[in-house]
Amino acid sequence: MAANIITSEDLEQFKWEFLELIKGHIDQRLGKVKPEIEDRQWLKSHQVQRMLGISPGTLQTLRINGTIPYTKVGGIIFYDKKDIQQIMEKNMKNKRNY
Repeated sequence: MAANIITSEDLEQFKWEFLELIKGHIDQRLGKVKPEIEDRQWLKSHQVQRMLGISPGTLQTLRINGTIPYTKVGGIIFYDKKDIQQIMEKNMKNKRNY
């Protein structure tokens, strides 16, 4: 059985993502409108995970093997939305031209 090592960096990232998730739920309950992902250039890990439908571990693997470029500021990892879209288009199979 493979062991997963959790670093303090992983815990820091989890903390910020968890706080952002809770804040989003509170804002939603209070009726506050949050900017849509479409309007943002920089996405956080949880937004990319939701956008691609992948787990945190899969996203970490994509970062480690260089598939997805990222920028780290403090303990938060950001992804350029344009990079994610380019990766999706580059890896698209059976693209149809309408």
